[in-house]
Amino acid sequence: MKYKVILLPFLLSLLSYVAVASDTIQVVKNKSRVKTSSTLPLYKNPGVSIEKRVKDLLSRMTPEEKFWQLFMIPGDLDGVDKNRYKNGIFGLQVSAVSQGGGGAGQMLSYNTKENAYTLAKKINAIQRYFVKESRLGIPIIAFDEALHGLVRQGATAFPQSIGLAASFDTAMMNQVASTIAQETRIRGIRDILTPVVNIASDVRWGRTEETYGEDPFLSSQMGLAFVSAFEKQNIITTPKHFVANVGDGGRDSYPIHAGERLLEEIYFPPFKTTIQQGKSRSLMTAYNSLNGTPATSNAYLLTQKLKNEWGFKGFVISDAGAVGGANVLHYTASGYHDATSQAIIAGLDVIFQTDYAHYKLFIPPFLDGSIPKERIDDAVSRVLRAKFELGLFENPYVSEKDAENALNDQSHKAIAKQAALKSFVLLKNEKSVLPLQNIKNILVVGEDAVEARLGGYSGTGNGKVSILEGMKKKAGEQAKVIYSKGSTRDPVLYLPVAPQFLKTDTASGLSAEYFDNLTLSGKPVFARIDRGIDFMWTLSSPDKRLAKDQYAIRWNGEIKAPKSGTYQIGLEGNDGFRFYLDGKLLIDQWEKRSYHARLVPFSFEQDKSYQIRVEFKEPKGNAHIKLIWNYGVTDSRAKDLADAVQLAEQADVIVVTAGIKEGEFQDRALLSLPGNQEQLIQAMEKSGKPVIVLLVGGSAITMDNWYNEAAAVLAVWYPGEEGGNAVAETLFGDYNPAGRLPVTYPVHESQLPLVYNHKPTGRGDDYNNLSGEPLFPFGFGLSYTTFEYKELKLSKREILSKKQVADTESITASFTLKNTGTYDGEEVVQLYIRDLLSTVATPVLALKGFERVKLKAGESKQLSFEITPQMLQMLNAEMETVIEPGDFRIMIGSSSKELVLKDTLKVIK
Repeated sequence: MKYKVILLPFLLSLLSYVAVASDTIQVVKNKSRVKTSSTLPLYKNPGVSIEKRVKDLLSRMTPEEKFWQLFMIPGDLDGVDKNRYKNGIFGLQVSAVSQGGGGAGQMLSYNTKENAYTLAKKINAIQRYFVKESRLGIPIIAFDEALHGLVRQGATAFPQSIGLAASFDTAMMNQVASTIAQETRIRGIRDILTPVVNIASDVRWGRTEETYGEDPFLSSQMGLAFVSAFEKQNIITTPKHFVANVGDGGRDSYPIHAGERLLEEIYFPPFKTTIQQGKSRSLMTAYNSLNGTPATSNAYLLTQKLKNEWGFKGFVISDAGAVGGANVLHYTASGYHDATSQAIIAGLDVIFQTDYAHYKLFIPPFLDGSIPKERIDDAVSRVLRAKFELGLFENPYVSEKDAENALNDQSHKAIAKQAALKSFVLLKNEKSVLPLQNIKNILVVGEDAVEARLGGYSGTGNGKVSILEGMKKKAGEQAKVIYSKGSTRDPVLYLPVAPQFLKTDTASGLSAEYFDNLTLSGKPVFARIDRGIDFMWTLSSPDKRLAKDQYAIRWNGEIKAPKSGTYQIGLEGNDGFRFYLDGKLLIDQWEKRSYHARLVPFSFEQDKSYQIRVEFKEPKGNAHIKLIWNYGVTDSRAKDLADAVQLAEQADVIVVTAGIKEGEFQDRALLSLPGNQEQLIQAMEKSGKPVIVLLVGGSAITMDNWYNEAAAVLAVWYPGEEGGNAVAETLFGDYNPAGRLPVTYPVHESQLPLVYNHKPTGRGDDYNNLSGEPLFPFGFGLSYTTFEYKELKLSKREILSKKQVADTESITASFTLKNTGTYDGEEVVQLYIRDLLSTVATPVLALKGFERVKLKAGESKQLSFEITPQMLQMLNAEMETVIEPGDFRIMIGSSSKELVLKDTLKVIK
């Protein structure tokens, strides 16, 4: 029998006589007139249609096995009882470990010691277990993050998504995505939780960097170019987060209240495009609620819109931990059982959690009849269909040899550098200070010059090149490049008091009494030793015995400093607190206030113990409290700034690298440069030397305090592992920047939200103390050269006259573009259309086309856009997609504000 089992795949591959019965394959081998036979399930026959294989496999599955095909987690089989996976599983994020917290990738840490070869071997071993040892042999889908490069050791790190969007180059985007897909597949990963096609409608949102900007057309085209490259290599893409997850104030996952019109016009298009045109086979839900219903259990989104109207045949997964969020966060479910039932019945297919043990919270409704069997079978069928389409049943393993050969492959770095070059946006170039010429002494300042930050959802990169390294290499012997830190982006001014400095009797830490009232009265509900005071209770109270919104705490003990000195000590939090030291009340803030820190000076003698008492109350929920001091903290900001000022005296030009702090859970209330970076820029400007500011970050930055005196400003985003070389080539003139802004830059935060494609206002759009106009509009970007647009013509071959078309016909808008400067360069020509009269208000401007064009100095080109009926469509009052007859303004130029060619097109029935 063992002999027959070993030979079975071989017999199948030789296509020995195969007879297909209704539910099995009869395999017979003839040799020396002796017949041996074995039966295989229908689902293992690659010659049968996928739908029949899915139906057959589904019929053989137990309820437990069905559930596990709808459950995904980070992890692998190292050091765990493999029996836990006896019923299979949807898939694993191999070698990723949960760190608690939020979104799919940022909440996880990765084993960065696992290169492509090691990871491929591990995934093969895991796959082998599920194929060989689980009852039905259902392979897993190994999944990961790949926003702008696979989040793995040795994988190429490309510019952050917002930078790729700034290229306005879909061909480049497709090339980048194809390269990431190659690096993904060679490791055995077959599903990426990417891309983010949410609309960045408010640049205060910390995740703006992950998106393709504020415009639905640009986001759709970039998303399409990205997912198409992966799906063509048979890797599943998962656009996210369906559908809108930036709310009031630019805050992540805030509740969204949006009518169908806003969804259809702005938020749906990128998702619809990636699914229907890009053929994405998966989709991830958002954490927030939409019109009162959590996105993860929103039947309108997941069933009515996505599956019924759009015809989506793939599977929908939750964001990490989002199914339980209906219970914990939105209060629309009575518990995990209810939350799970609501989500699956509404159209969710796969539950993404961060720990294996969580399955106990979600499996009950799959087994007790709470979820209809038809809905469970539909969800499982969608997953199984994908696994068959991926070919995992026939070819579950990846070539370890190919993965090993890829270890020394550096060929993708050239693509990373080209992508970076195309992403840079020149915002200012006073007196043509750039490109740098005949410069002998260059001072580079700012932390971002040496850090080579890659942005959110990044791997380690494959040999990162910092801006300073790139400039020194490029300057060579021609110029001297020196560096000074100059400023601190995120200064550390105090730290939580560590447990070794706190004592209660013989124990480290403080004695804590927890009360179920706000006055610290009566007997505490319980007492314990807390090693320190550094707590954040946002989703629950400190203990199930306390109400989330009604408790108080008193800590007592001793504190000592290992060295004599006067230190700043106090509390940081957002609720009522008091601080006593050495028997004295030093901080009395018993009324709840916004989050802030309060410190007072106190003189400590070395190793002397002082009595300490902290009192805290929580009357609402969402508690934060820390005991802090500045012991062990060195504030070097003044010295760093002074050093930079001194070095500026010898410089011919100063390059300031300045960056922002952003990301998941890091929305920005203020858009100015954090820390003392603005102070550094101003100090450099006072030197009288030309100052070039390089902006590092993934979103808009306000510049009021320093912009006027800066000679040049260049947005380099997070430029990827080759960013340093790309920045240097741009500054020294080897490359002429031509990127464009995919988001609007406001003058001030008070203008937000501010987007170019808003609806007409009832009056004006200015304030009485501030313009309503942006600092830099959507689509804006300068060049080292200049371009001239002329001779716009609307024409067509049909019988009707030019400038007039039927609503079923297309027309061509042609024009001449000339490079009138002295540098070769690229121009991003942009087509915008406005409906001049409509039954329902439409945007004042809408991007409908763009093209990145390369011209040598003095060269001209005849260019054209085809204006199709689809570009003229709108939603009428009945929410029907129509083209209303009338006049349409056709506008072409270099940005949403600089539209130099205009004409009017009349559309008739």
